[in-house]
Amino acid sequence: QVQLVESGGGLVQPGGSLRLSCAASGKIFSIYVMGWYRQAPGNQREKVATITSGGRTNYADSVKGRFTISRDTAKNMAYLQMNSLKPEDTAVYYCNREQERRQYWGQGTQVTVSS
Repeated sequence: QVQLVESGGGLVQPGGSLRLSCAASGKIFSIYVMGWYRQAPGNQREKVATITSGGRTNYADSVKGRFTISRDTAKNMAYLQMNSLKPEDTAVYYCNREQERRQYWGQGTQVTVSS
């Protein structure tokens, strides 16, 4: 089993920045994909960004140029730096880890972009 714990969410004004963190623990394998997903009220969960254990990244078109995903393999951490935030970025953000053909989810952290 793998446990994921997110932190760093909160309330920010449009144009502001937030950094989300995800701590992974438990049965960690060296080959993995970690990602951030989000779900706004009434919407389906959508992928925001992913990063492989090799460092390859992928972003949703809606966040390209504004969000940056990174990871610290030694610390089993993943991060999402979010800049130029917009009201439409408001959602619960979930950390995800895929390894050994299994997926694990964190409990989510609320991000609210509002003036």
